Order: sequence, then structure tokens, then C-alpha cells
Amino acid sequence: MIDITLVRGDITEQRVDAVVNAANSSLMGGGGVDGAIHRRGGPAILDDCRRLRASRYGGGLPTGYAVATTAGELPATWVIHTVGPVHSGTEDRSHLLASCYRESLRVADELGARTVAFPAVSAGIYGWPMEDAARIAVGTVRATPSQVVEARFVLFTDDAHAAFERALAAV
Repeated sequence: MIDITLVRGDITEQRVDAVVNAANSSLMGGGGVDGAIHRRGGPAILDDCRRLRASRYGGGLPTGYAVATTAGELPATWVIHTVGPVHSGTEDRSHLLASCYRESLRVADELGARTVAFPAVSAGIYGWPMEDAARIAVGTVRATPSQVVEARFVLFTDDAHAAFERALAAV
């Protein structure tokens, strides 16, 4: 079973095998976690993303999927990019959010990663309510078989950390 830990901090400072990036489908960087990872990791990450777009994902990485690149200057070995769903008030898209975590763990297993740092995927600009995002994230990681020994949720705000604490206590 994966050991789930919670950290209040900056995901770009985590010394883990892989950092998960809440990417946009273009893989070309953006705001929030995505922008921070690209800025801190340097141009090697963007170069790998460009190669992925040229070879496999010209139309963009689909929502719920994950793919890995180098971590560049980050204190990790890899970045696992996953595209979370935009929250919808009319359509249940929770299966896509859960897929982000399952697919990230699948990619981590393929890489041989044993420690993975996750952000709260889709809980920022994509508008997913934090309590629900935390419940889906923790529940999915807990239920997904993996060789990963530690899944570290790195949360930028006290409110996000508190939501993940509640979700972890409930599983």
C-alpha cells in the first residue's frame, strides 16, 4: 500500500523521483503549478514537451492522461504531466480527475519511481472544489495498485492542506 503524506509547500522544491505537473493539454507550460514547474525546471522540460507534441500529441495530451519528461533543474528525476478536467457544474467529470492520478501512478511505475509528489490537480484555475478534489485524489491513490512507496501531496495553501487532511482521515 502506498504511504500517503501531506506537505504544505512548493512542489518544485520536492526531492522525489517524480513530480506530477497539473499541465494543460498543449504541454507548453501555463500558469499555476504548470508555470512554476516549467520556470524552475528550465528549458529541458519544454524541449521534451515539444518532442512529445511532435511525435505523439500534436493535438494535445487528452484529459485524464499522463506522460513523463525530464525534470530539468528540479530536484526530481522526472516530471509526470497530467491534464486534469475543468470542473463542470452540469456534468460529472470525476472519472477524468481520478484518471489523472491512476495514469500518473502508471507512468511512475513504468519509470521505476518510488516517490511521487502530487499537486491538487484541477483544484486551481480549473475550478474543482478543493474538498471534492482532495477526496478523489486521496481515494484514487489509496485504491490504485502501484510500486510507488510514497505519494506526497504538496499543497500550496493552508486551506488545501486542511482539505487533504480531512480526506486522508476519511479513508
